Amino acid sequence: MSGSTTRSRGSTSLLHCDVLVCGGGVAGTMAAVAAARHGAHVVLLERYGFLGGNATAGAVAQFNSWQTVNGRRVVAGLASEVVERLRRYGAAGEHHCFVMSTGHKMDRVEYAPEVLKLVLDDMVTEAGIQPLLHAGVLDVQCHGRRVETADVLTKGGVLAIKPRVRIDASGDMDALRSAGANFLELDEGEALQPATMMFRYGPIDFGRLDALQPAEIDALARRGYEQGDLARAALHSARDPFSSDGWFNISRLGIDATDPLALGRAEIEGRRQAWRAASYLRAAVPGCEHGRLIAFGTQIGVRETRRMEGDHVLTAEELLRPYEFDDAIAAGAYPIDIHPAAGGELVYAALGDDHAYQIPYRSLIPTALDNVLVAGRGLSATHKALAAVRVMTISMAVARLPELRLRLLWKAASGGACAMLPFLRCKPRSWPAEHVCADAAWHFWHCWDDLFDPRANARISPDERRVPDFMA
Repeated sequence: MSGSTTRSRGSTSLLHCDVLVCGGGVAGTMAAVAAARHGAHVVLLERYGFLGGNATAGAVAQFNSWQTVNGRRVVAGLASEVVERLRRYGAAGEHHCFVMSTGHKMDRVEYAPEVLKLVLDDMVTEAGIQPLLHAGVLDVQCHGRRVETADVLTKGGVLAIKPRVRIDASGDMDALRSAGANFLELDEGEALQPATMMFRYGPIDFGRLDALQPAEIDALARRGYEQGDLARAALHSARDPFSSDGWFNISRLGIDATDPLALGRAEIEGRRQAWRAASYLRAAVPGCEHGRLIAFGTQIGVRETRRMEGDHVLTAEELLRPYEFDDAIAAGAYPIDIHPAAGGELVYAALGDDHAYQIPYRSLIPTALDNVLVAGRGLSATHKALAAVRVMTISMAVARLPELRLRLLWKAASGGACAMLPFLRCKPRSWPAEHVCADAAWHFWHCWDDLFDPRANARISPDERRVPDFMA
């Protein structure tokens, strides 16, 4: 299906499309790619001039938690493709395990944030998506429980976008807020997880740094924290694949990132914390004596803001049991990991050796709206549950929902347009749970590798149509 632009409401342009994705982080980009590969005309809205969100602007530099503690794979699909494409650029390290600051084992893939921008550019371009960069939602117009248009501020003025399906992947749920959606409150004693200013430091002698025993690292981190040089008692970093530099995650900014005044102060404070931490690394940490601060993240990395109220609120108990959902659409194995807003120890609920959990489709459907879905960390979950499912690997797995639904439609129709029509005209809430589950959930649960319909990869060479398995 193709989009069209007309003039409407005076000087405001009107753009028609099939799917509008608000937010170009990894969740939003994967949702856009999933829909576009199955024939939808997709507009992907992003405030920066590049895609990736926390993965690029936030410079997280690692994708964590692909598997259970004992090594059973639970995340694959588009997330795996991202890593495989990074590998083609030489911009991703090996899948490996490391010890977190809590002392627990975690698996990860380290990557170069700048090259991830190129990878996401490639995926969006190949899928035929219309990226709308340097743009943000001003307001939305609703009719009853339906969102009709989104007013977007661009360099060319206000653009009204009228899609058939809307996906809010903005993290802060800005589009949902404008539409009057309901949001979940924090319980008594809870606080929003803090943000982090990532920074790049190097060169590092990783041979010496990695030779430190956990007790030595803990002592160095605690000393830096007690001296006021570190904002948290940790020396957690991800290695840059191209150099001997590391991206450090050792700042702590206890703010509500939806407060514009607090957000500006936090960006400034984050850079101050990073500079002081870099000075401590150079002065006190073996292997870091000859390094310097090279770069800050483009923005602070935000862990939590608004959580929308969905048809189902995912709870920590459901993750820890774990509960099996009839409408499960993805699985995860990242533990409950709550960073305190100011100082103190992490709240960390480790999972069993083969423990994985499911995420239900209903947690992506806002209670107050009929034609909107959510992707990314704004899904419907309690504060404690979000502490597990917020990570980027799980966000990419959940964001594949458009592909999962459209895979089912491909089986019943030979042409992309014909296949798209039922999806576009149907309220997300009315999609039969057994269809969503039958086509997706158990494949995720048992780590089915063939997650792509080959017809969706028409722009990829035959040798690349298999699902890449970077952990093989």
